[in-house]
Amino acid sequence: MPTAAEIIAFDDSPPPPGLSPWVGTPEQPRRIEIVEADADWPRTFAALRDRLLDALGERALQIEHVGSTSVPDLAAKPVIDIDLTVADTDDEDAYVPALEARGFVLRVREPWWQGHRCLVLAAPAANLHVWPPDSAEPVRHRLFRDHLRGNAADRELYARTKRAVAVDGLMSAYNARKQRVVREISARAFAAAGLLP
Repeated sequence: MPTAAEIIAFDDSPPPPGLSPWVGTPEQPRRIEIVEADADWPRTFAALRDRLLDALGERALQIEHVGSTSVPDLAAKPVIDIDLTVADTDDEDAYVPALEARGFVLRVREPWWQGHRCLVLAAPAANLHVWPPDSAEPVRHRLFRDHLRGNAADRELYARTKRAVAVDGLMSAYNARKQRVVREISARAFAAAGLLP
């Protein structure tokens, strides 16, 4: 389990010299669209959770719907974000082939960043983030999600920010442009959870 200090600390370090997170061809610039909240997103996640459990069984230690599609009434990219916890992300043979058999494709491998792996699914569109049990990032994701679910002002601030920074529709700059507001809201979530010193 990560410590409070690990949970509240963001890491902006680039990949180690000479290493790339991309599996296969690096991601090409792609366009994004922010759409109104869809009441079907939780049902889509539930179906994907069932697919993951069917693929992995007890190897799936935790499966969480995170990201904007997990927050009712929040505009979002129509892509389901899922955090999956497994015992050891470095042991890819224990989970990647089973996920690939269900349509997921391994696209990101970042052992230097909390053991992170990311697999993508084309339909329904989903990003599956895989973490070991001691990672802080999925805890941050849940705190951010739960804060937005319970705080209308921050939910609206985040929606406005996402629409503003997605104005050119390019994914490459989207995350960087919204980072200041994400961290501002995260700080309030950390404070509400009693994690700040």
